[in-house]
Amino acid sequence: MRADPPASAEAAWRGFSVRLVAAAVLLLLGYLALALAVDPYDTGRPRLLDRDGVRPQGPRTATASRGRDPAYAAAIVGNSHIQLIKPANLREATGLPFVQLAVPGTGPGEQLLIANYFLRHHPRARALVIGADSFWCTGDSALPMQRPFPAWLLAEDWASYLRGLLRVRVVGEVVNRIGWALRTAPRRAAPDGYWDYEPDYLALGDPDMPARVASRAKQAPADPDPGEGGPDFPAAASLRALAGRLSPDTALVLVFPPVFAATKARSGTPRAAAEAACRAALAGAVAPRGRVVDWSGDRPESHDSSLFFDASHYRQPLARRIEADIAAALREAGATGTDAPRP
Repeated sequence: MRADPPASAEAAWRGFSVRLVAAAVLLLLGYLALALAVDPYDTGRPRLLDRDGVRPQGPRTATASRGRDPAYAAAIVGNSHIQLIKPANLREATGLPFVQLAVPGTGPGEQLLIANYFLRHHPRARALVIGADSFWCTGDSALPMQRPFPAWLLAEDWASYLRGLLRVRVVGEVVNRIGWALRTAPRRAAPDGYWDYEPDYLALGDPDMPARVASRAKQAPADPDPGEGGPDFPAAASLRALAGRLSPDTALVLVFPPVFAATKARSGTPRAAAEAACRAALAGAVAPRGRVVDWSGDRPESHDSSLFFDASHYRQPLARRIEADIAAALREAGATGTDAPRP
């Protein structure tokens, strides 16, 4: 025979459960209130710690702060294939205050998200430079992310942002942000976003050692996959939509970065045809207002192994030449600032 618990015991457990749930809800709301006040990644959401910028960290999370910074009127967007373009050099050449928003390991989906975030905070931006590499030639209309990316940080809606604040890593950053902000002179991540990865590559070994030279000299496959997006390239359609939303005052420059010659698709192959069709689609997406800086072709520099770390990552001397072409395209588009150098 089963004996039912007394009514008083049931009431006690019910009261305990209600108090436990209420305590959890209050704790959650208290944390969210603290996170909003602290603004761990300097998104500009309501905050009590009035400290601009973020502590030194990777560009994935620092982009939210840099992309909304009113000190900049122009941006460079892409991944490590445009990362060595120095914003200070473009500013010196054009007079436009540039911020570098490149995030390594990203594709067109993330980069378009970053570009839209920048434009949302700079509706009258003076210039936007986008580096479009082979990742832009995907045939997947979802433009899937290549690696984990904090899209919630750049989200316009509050629901996505609040959900993102509930991550364990963000809880730790809230604590770090408080300690960082309370310092008298805290070390800050580079405001203009420039990150020279050359020392990191050099730490892996001399780029001119025989093994690395041999790896750069490998020929492209004889029968590469021709499925590089077919006749329609989803990224081109998204880029066209972005270009259509730009202010008339915003110059747009699309950069096709260089690739070491020996690793390029051989002429006449399906891969070469697909890559050419992709570049044509992307260039058409920014026409007629946009300018194209194309370093993907067969230039003398693409045959010089001393200008590359690997098949697609070029070194500082080549970055300076690409910068010069970008600056020329911006001047041609009439995008110059008040502190531009005299002709």
